[in-house]
Amino acid sequence: MSFLGTQSSFAVQMNWAKRWNKFVKAFVKNEGYKRVLEGLSVTARIALFGFLIGLVLGSIVAIVNIASRRSKVAKGFNVVGNIYTAFFRGTPIVVQLLLAHYVIFPIIGLTLDSLVEAILIFGLNSGAYVSEVMRSGILSVDVGQLEAGRAVGLSYTSTMTRIVLPQAFKNALPSLGNELIALVKDTSVVSFIAVIDLTQAFRKIGSGTYEYFIPYIFLALFYLVIVLILTLLIKLLERRLRKGDRR
Repeated sequence: MSFLGTQSSFAVQMNWAKRWNKFVKAFVKNEGYKRVLEGLSVTARIALFGFLIGLVLGSIVAIVNIASRRSKVAKGFNVVGNIYTAFFRGTPIVVQLLLAHYVIFPIIGLTLDSLVEAILIFGLNSGAYVSEVMRSGILSVDVGQLEAGRAVGLSYTSTMTRIVLPQAFKNALPSLGNELIALVKDTSVVSFIAVIDLTQAFRKIGSGTYEYFIPYIFLALFYLVIVLILTLLIKLLERRLRKGDRR
């Protein structure tokens, strides 16, 4: 029994060694690391630029939503904003990518690079979620701040952008950080429109060696490290803003 156990253990070790050698050959000798670095760059650009678009768009939608309680003009724009958020929050990001890539952009005759398409769709998707986050952040600011701004002669828009929004951003920072992290993880679906991101880069390494086990373990580790770094940076930013408040 011990001999059979030793033989089985040896076979397992040999199997792991073979898998590891295949991965090292594909990653190092065949320069798979270059594809991974390019995929990492693509993932970062989609998540970062998509988040920035979403932050601006979501803030505008949130401001319009708050203003609709005071202005009839804003009410009309708020209806459009509600339809927009309902669509992008109610449909999967994969469906949005496919719909834009294969239906909407061809119909309107717009030819864009797949990476640009992905950034735009992720920005629109993020904006729908950020709008609710920023709306909650704005409502958490004391209404006296808005009234004080108007009292000193600032317009509604100026009061919002100069006084209310900076405070709302501080209050909403943890939720905004979660949205950025979610975007990073969601980028794994952009291969549906032929974008080579981090996930697709490791998938290509696996398909080249017919061995997916180790590439996918490293893929998970890459995403885990990225999320941990982002979480740390967000906490540091929160701490710094709190120090500023105390001062």
